[in-house]
Amino acid sequence: MRHGFLRSLPSRGALVVASLATALVAHAAFVDEYKSGIPWAEPVVVDPGPVGGPPSDARQLFDGKSLNQWQGGEKWEIRDGYAIPRETGITTKDSFGDVQLHLEWASPEKVEGEGQGRGNSGVYLMGRYEVQILDSFKNQTYFDGQAGSLYKQTPPMVNACRKPGEWQSYDILFTAPRMDPQGKVTTPAFITVLHNGVVVQNHFELKGGTFYERPPAYDNPHPATGPIQLQFHGNPVKFRNIWIREMKPAPLTK
Repeated sequence: MRHGFLRSLPSRGALVVASLATALVAHAAFVDEYKSGIPWAEPVVVDPGPVGGPPSDARQLFDGKSLNQWQGGEKWEIRDGYAIPRETGITTKDSFGDVQLHLEWASPEKVEGEGQGRGNSGVYLMGRYEVQILDSFKNQTYFDGQAGSLYKQTPPMVNACRKPGEWQSYDILFTAPRMDPQGKVTTPAFITVLHNGVVVQNHFELKGGTFYERPPAYDNPHPATGPIQLQFHGNPVKFRNIWIREMKPAPLTK
C-alpha cells in the first residue's frame, strides 16, 4: 500500500514545472502587453478558392479555354483544358512587378531525348528571369539547368520532379529589382519557388537576367514591371491553371 501511494505522488520535476507555470501566469497579470502602435489597416478578406486556386483576388492568365491574354497565344494548341506550345513562346500582354505566380505543367508522357532535350520549357518573370521547366525525373543534365533551377544561376535545393506525363505545379514568389533614376540596381530581385509544394528556391537573390551564352546581368535601365513569358523549346510540354496575384505590403490606415 505504501509503495502504491508513493508511486501516485507527482514527481519533483512535475511540481517544479507546475510552480513555474503558475509564476509565469501571475507575472503576466502585472505586465503591460506590448503593442507596436502602428496604425495597420484591416487586411482585405481573400477567398483562397479550391486547392490550387485561383484565389478571389487572382487574375486567371489561362483557364483552359483561351490564351487571349497572351501575345502569340493563338499559335498554341488548346485541348481538354490544357495548352501545348507551338511555333513560338508566348508573352502576357500586360506587365507585372512583385507577384505570386501559379502554373501547372506536364512533360510528355512518352520519353524522347535526354538532358536538355527532354520536356524543356521555362517561365520567365518580367521576361528576363527564368525558372527552368524540364523533365528531371531520372534525367541527367547540368544541375543549374534542371527543373526548379534558376537557369544558369543555381540548382534547386532538391529534385521534386514527378514522372513524365504527370501534372506538376510551380508556385513562384517574385520580388522585382529596384533601381535608382540612373538605372543602377539598389535592391536586386529575389525569388522563391515551390515545386509540387516543395520549396526548391528560398528567397534566392538573382544575379541578373537569364542568358544562355553569358553570365547573368541586370539590364540598365530596368523597367519597373515586365511580362510573364512561357518558352517554346520544341517539346510538347502541357500547361494549365495559370494565375497571378500582385503582391503589395500590408497597408496603413489613412
